Order: sequence, then C-alpha cells, then structure tokens
Amino acid sequence: MGPRLPRPQALSPGRTGAKCVRMMRPDELLRPTPKGLFCPPGDFYIDPVRPVERALVTHGHADHARPGNEKVLATAETLDIMAIRYGEDFARERQVAEIGARLQVNGVTVSFHPAGHVLGSAQIAVEKDGLRIVASGDYKTSRDPTCAPFEPVPCDVFITEATFGLPVFRHPPAREEVRRLMRSTLQFPERAHLVGAYALGKAQRVIRLLRDEGYDAPIYIHGALKKLCDYYETQGIALGPLMPATREVGRKADFAGAIVVGPPSAFADKWARRFPDPVSCFASGWMQVRQRARQRGVELPLIVSDHCDWDELTETIENLAPSEVWVTHGREEALVRWCELKGLAARPLHLVGYEDEGD
Repeated sequence: MGPRLPRPQALSPGRTGAKCVRMMRPDELLRPTPKGLFCPPGDFYIDPVRPVERALVTHGHADHARPGNEKVLATAETLDIMAIRYGEDFARERQVAEIGARLQVNGVTVSFHPAGHVLGSAQIAVEKDGLRIVASGDYKTSRDPTCAPFEPVPCDVFITEATFGLPVFRHPPAREEVRRLMRSTLQFPERAHLVGAYALGKAQRVIRLLRDEGYDAPIYIHGALKKLCDYYETQGIALGPLMPATREVGRKADFAGAIVVGPPSAFADKWARRFPDPVSCFASGWMQVRQRARQRGVELPLIVSDHCDWDELTETIENLAPSEVWVTHGREEALVRWCELKGLAARPLHLVGYEDEGD
C-alpha cells in the first residue's frame, strides 16, 4: 500500500487575506438522480443515462457515454470514440477536457484525470467552496499498455465503482492469462482460438498484450472491431498486423492455429462456424466465476478485467483516505461495509443503468 495522499484544504479565517468559507455538504455538490449524478450548482450531469442539457462523460463505453445530450464535455479520445460509435452528430456541442486542466462550469471547478480503464477514460473532480468530490467512473490500477495509468486525486469524497467489489475477486496478472492463450495455440495448432472481447478497450488490450508477449502472427478481427482498432493505431497504440476474420481471406482450414478476436455476441451466431474446431475463449473479469464460463460454453476462460479487483479497490481507498466514500454500480454493500469497518463514512448510491460492457 502506498502513502496516503493529502486531502484538499479549505480556506480558514486564520490565513492572511483568507475569507471564512462554509464548506458545502457533499450532497449539495453532487447527488444521485434518475438521470445520473447531478451537480446542482453547476447544472450538469456526470455520465447521464438519459439525454440532458450538459453532460460530463468519463469514458466511451455505451453505459456511460450515450448520444442525445445537448452539450458534452469529455477528453478528446472519448469524444472521438463517441463520434465513431454514434456518428458526428451525437451531441449538438462538444468540448475537449484537457487532462489536469481546471475548467469552470457555471461557477463549479471541474478537472479530468486518468482512470486507467480504457483509452481516454477519466475520473472527474468537482470542486466548490472548499469541497472536492472525485467521480472515478470505471477504473483500474493495474498496468494497461493501451491507456494512461490511473492517477490518484486527493479528495474529500471519493465515488468509486464496485463492479468486482467482493473479496473473492482477485485478478491474476493479465500477461499471465495471455500467455495461457498462446500456450493453447501451440497445444492445439489445428484449431482456431476465438477470443470474445468487448469492442472498446478489451479487444485492443488483448491484442497489444499478445504483441508484448512476442506474438507477431496476424490476428484476425471481427468487422465490429475495425474502426476502433484503426483509431487506437492513430493514437500511437501499435496493434501489429490485423486481418479481417472472413472466409474471403482464405479457406476454413487456413484459420487453423490462428487467434480470432471479436465481440462476445458474435460467437453465438453462424459467424463463428466458419472456423475449424474453434477453442472458445472469453476475456473478462467474470471468467473467475466458473459457472459464468460454463454458461457461455467457454473452453478457455481468460481473466482479463478493465476494472479493479477487490484488493485494488480497497488499496485505492486506503491510499486516498477521503473523508467519505460513495459506492456505485456494482457490489456496493460489501465495499460499504469494508469502509465502515475501517472507520470511513460510506454509502451506496444505487445508481441504475450502468452495465458491464467493459469488464
């Protein structure tokens, strides 16, 4: 566990030239609503689940970044990803949030900081009258060669996700899971290995991890991944030779020994039948749950997650040492209870509409 970070300090009347400022209550600055987290003084929402006038978006996954908002503030990469997924008209007005820059939104200071989840993902710090709340969005602290690493931001209130917020979830190093995949291709050279991976973030991470482990053969990808993989390349993330996973590129037998990456939904239809005796693989933190792997018919589960596991969640909270923790979209109660046992004030937010697209 690293050193605890200092919390932001409010002005006090004892400092020369300082005015006495009443610190806002946290729920005056941010509060859960049916549309998402709302900031009353700033009149904006964070990752709204319904169209709103002004949205601040943490990252490009569909459960956090939805089309139809009037104004969207997000990192350049997230705005690009939204345009790729929804079209250029996904919002009437868009504004780029530079990482670390402090912006004013209706008298509220906001800043974006790396979340380590996927390319362009950011935590959002919201500040007013001496109070700072950091909304993590989705995040992870483990290394990922396809996005900027998580940056801890001192705060009074930390809003953390809890997708894998149970002590049973402890993820192995992702590189070890990718090595298992590579060993399987050597063990079964006559079979194609179909890797289910979500189109944004997970697919590119698996491909890059394979390259980092020395796999230099062409990797075949489903058509649904092409635009996002091309975009990652424009951002300096080299993915190596990628080929379309279609029969037009060769006979069925030509895919023997190949690695094919596609969205999990594609493996349930006839698209998957074009490959020789395929080994069904799925890259997800949920693959630690054997029943989930069996239900999906996964032969080679790969525990590769773009979310924190239990140890990463609790270590992050301990390092930040906020005055209060709010827990959202996931296994909220267990993490709230852990905070309480540590003497930290904590509450579940019970926000709805956030799924596990990027698990």
